Amino acid sequence: MTLRLRKGSTREKNQSFVRQSKPFILGLLCSALALGGGLAIANTHSKEVTSDTGLRFIQIAAKNKEERSAVAQTGVSIEAVRSDSVWVFANSKQISRLKERGFHVLGNFDYKTSRGGHETLFDFPSGDSKFHNYDRMTQELHALQSENPDLVSLTSIGKSLEGRNIWAIHFNTSKDALSQNVSNKPGIVYMGNHHAREHVSLEIPLMLAKHLVDHKNDPQIAQLLENRDVWIIPMVNPDGAEFDISTGSYQWWRKNRRPNGDGTFGVDLNRNYSYEWGTGGSETDTSSETYLGTNPFSEPETQAVRDFVRGHLNLKVLLSFHTFSELILYPWGYTYDGISKTKDQETYKRMATTMAQWNHYTPQQSSALYIASGDTTDWSYGELGIFSFTFELSPSGMEGGGFYPGQKVIDKVFKDNLQPCLYLLQVAGNPYQVLDSGTENTWLSNYVQPGSFAQ
Repeated sequence: MTLRLRKGSTREKNQSFVRQSKPFILGLLCSALALGGGLAIANTHSKEVTSDTGLRFIQIAAKNKEERSAVAQTGVSIEAVRSDSVWVFANSKQISRLKERGFHVLGNFDYKTSRGGHETLFDFPSGDSKFHNYDRMTQELHALQSENPDLVSLTSIGKSLEGRNIWAIHFNTSKDALSQNVSNKPGIVYMGNHHAREHVSLEIPLMLAKHLVDHKNDPQIAQLLENRDVWIIPMVNPDGAEFDISTGSYQWWRKNRRPNGDGTFGVDLNRNYSYEWGTGGSETDTSSETYLGTNPFSEPETQAVRDFVRGHLNLKVLLSFHTFSELILYPWGYTYDGISKTKDQETYKRMATTMAQWNHYTPQQSSALYIASGDTTDWSYGELGIFSFTFELSPSGMEGGGFYPGQKVIDKVFKDNLQPCLYLLQVAGNPYQVLDSGTENTWLSNYVQPGSFAQ
């Protein structure tokens, strides 16, 4: 995830750190306290304070995409972008590396994960009980299948490192397609929860599945379901997602749970795909938040996605949900260069700007933020030619709750993104149609009304 750039005047950029960052830090403190945790603010010249996760949250001076990419290349995970700086999670080794390379550390904070208020293992804090853990998600998916056998089937595309099924729910009006899990209809796949702590990214595809069922008799939805092959994979990283809530308090966990053999755990699944793997914005240091793995597709979770996508050649569109920042991102992430196929580049821009009119996110090429290689959408487009997007969902920043904005945001985030999701479902028949003025169906512009989304 990455926060959108916040534009400011030269005068604003030259203000002191304290004055510039005060609202952001206050919001961050409020978010942490609301989560039952706390932030211990440390003097940047004092001895490092070790947190439960070993990570610190620091602000680094970086005023453009080249400088942001240089920061990312040190192995830190950039979590927020300002006009003149970035906020990152970093361990002590990475902080030393940043300083050795001449980066200016503007702020340095210690994340303390609260161990108090322990509740049921592998579940959310009581104030966020609307979120789905792995078991509740699985129950919801099985219920959708059992109650709609003529439209829905449920299958596991593989198992996680710890043996959990990676569930995919399949919508098709053909019984043969459901039983065989293949179809000749144009296909689309929606995915969530590549990164463990991004729990909102699970809720939106799960709510989309429920919406399609609840509205299957609406003429517009019925038409789409009749002519499309729809797949939803709500939780790509079940082990990491479960670990993040394993104590009843959030763990700020991002990666999967791979034991790396040196006392560290986890591979960043969204740096583990093969296209231009390891060419920038990822790290070979196993303790890094963006550790890319020992080789492309080293992880069973990314292998499962790879084999599923390669096995469904009818897929025309892929959407991967992440949090947070309110962005619509498209390839490339590994290079600043645009897509060399002019028609594809224009199609991406048209689709992204159209969807932004509905959810009011910022549409842009991924690398406009910073270089990141080995991600899902670079791979699915670069290898297979699938039009692929990443949505960085709400909130817009840490002051809105960051990774943990509370269950109050779920319905609004879904409402904001329902129309873009249906738009992608509509144009999956032929994405290039968006370039032909007047050829797209117009019903979507009026389809989503306040209160019409699934609760």
